[in-house]
Amino acid sequence: MVSLPHQDPHSLPSPPCLCCRKQKDQFDNLEKHTQWGIDVLEKYIKFVKERTEIELSYAKQLRNLSKKYQPKKNSKEEEEYRYTSTRAFVATLNEMNDYAGQHEVISENMTSLITGELSRYVQELKQERKSHFHDGRKAQQHIETCWKQLEASKRRFERDCKEADRAQQYFEKMDADINVTKADVEKARQQAQLRHQMAEDSKAEYSSTLQKFNSEQHDHYYTHIPNIFQKIQEMEERRIVRIGESMKTFAEVDRQVIPIIGKCLDEITKAAESVDHKNDSQLVIEAYKSGFEPPGDVDFEDFTQPMKRTISESSLSNSRGDGRSEPKFGSKSKGKLWPFIKKNKGAGPEDFSNLPPEQRRKKLQQKVDELNRDIQKEMDQRDALTKMKDVYIKNPQMGDAASVDQRLAELGQNIEKLRLEVQKFEGWLAEVEGRLPARTEQPRRQSGLYEAQNPSAVNSCAQDRESSPDGSYTEEQSQETGMKVPATDFDDEFDDEEPLPTIGTCKALYTFEGQNEGTISVAEGEMLYVIEEDKGDGWTRIRRNEDEEGYVPTSYVEVYLDKNAKGAMTYI
Repeated sequence: MVSLPHQDPHSLPSPPCLCCRKQKDQFDNLEKHTQWGIDVLEKYIKFVKERTEIELSYAKQLRNLSKKYQPKKNSKEEEEYRYTSTRAFVATLNEMNDYAGQHEVISENMTSLITGELSRYVQELKQERKSHFHDGRKAQQHIETCWKQLEASKRRFERDCKEADRAQQYFEKMDADINVTKADVEKARQQAQLRHQMAEDSKAEYSSTLQKFNSEQHDHYYTHIPNIFQKIQEMEERRIVRIGESMKTFAEVDRQVIPIIGKCLDEITKAAESVDHKNDSQLVIEAYKSGFEPPGDVDFEDFTQPMKRTISESSLSNSRGDGRSEPKFGSKSKGKLWPFIKKNKGAGPEDFSNLPPEQRRKKLQQKVDELNRDIQKEMDQRDALTKMKDVYIKNPQMGDAASVDQRLAELGQNIEKLRLEVQKFEGWLAEVEGRLPARTEQPRRQSGLYEAQNPSAVNSCAQDRESSPDGSYTEEQSQETGMKVPATDFDDEFDDEEPLPTIGTCKALYTFEGQNEGTISVAEGEMLYVIEEDKGDGWTRIRRNEDEEGYVPTSYVEVYLDKNAKGAMTYI
């Protein structure tokens, strides 16, 4: 007969299912903690991202501020920036632009080194965390399954023992009863033996299941679960180290730009130290000095002798007039001191006669220089068209020479008009400089374009003008003294039938369909020879082979001129 040993329930150890529940609680706590760690990491990524946006916005605002206060080209402000104080201000604006660039560098480095790296790491961390907790839950489910199998085997063994005990008691009862047949007794005995055998089998199964469970439980608590906890711990420690390294990088990114920012501030300080008040004051004096002689002393006018009243010739009211009438008795002097003369409103006369002598001289000189620059531009265009015409004449297949005649005529007329204007303004300039007192500084620069060809033109122009009473001038012969400029002879360049030598090579940046006469078609990326560089008209002459040559837009090719070639330049 098989029986279960009697045990006190209070002396039994905690059942494995209770340990599993406690372990499950630990997994839940770890799951919450690791999720909190990921949330902290994502919060830090968001913080750095907002910092980069602030840096970009700050840099953009600094650049806009610098651009807003930069001097406008061809404006009055540009003229004001000749003073050292305003030049220092421009230098400050430029340095602030570089300063803004460093904040852009901070934003770029933080984006690439912190937010980008951490974002990828967070994704990897989530996958690793998910894998570890999946393994933990799988281990828990396995031990719980083994515990259920042990419980089932134990209950089956207990049931079979009870059945065997009842069968034994029934057999003994039947065997003691004299009224029961021998067959019934034998049947009861066989049943009791069968139940005993089933109990023994259940006992063996229960013992085997128990040993297996104990082995699985040992591996679970001493191998599997500790390994999983160790992996979770290592994962969490890596996360902590990673966020610490990112915070260090956060500081290093700022520290790397500090030397450059310091250099920008040093340049601003250097610009501030270059401010020269004496130089600025001298520029103001040079800009606004009038050139007038200081007035003499005003003589005493004796009104006690009205008929013999005289006025000193040194009086300012008469110092400028050559012929004057005596004022009537009792009239007040209408002369005004020159420092208080009001400027005329609106556009002044063409010869700037409304300005003081020194200011007038400067304006006339600026006008002469401007006209000479315009003449040079027109002559450059004419030279380029003349060369193109000569090429067309020698190579009719490249274009019609007559197609450029109209433009050449227009350029010739423009040059002639501009030269007449130069002659007129230089005459006024010579007259003003003749009136000004002797200057200790270098005489004004002469107009080489015009005076080199006609050294006597200025003097003749000045003699042909007479001053009117109101200070303006009348033209008498300026329009009649037209200047004849010898035409530039380009025939020498094209007398020889030999092809022009190559002065470099070029690469076609874009495809160009040369549909007009004199042009040549090129394909993108094609390499060709340069035989004539751009003369300011926007066209470059190239050659593909001995029979194919023509002009292409300069902006369509990247030119590499031979350094030994005369006047070699590189256009990109």
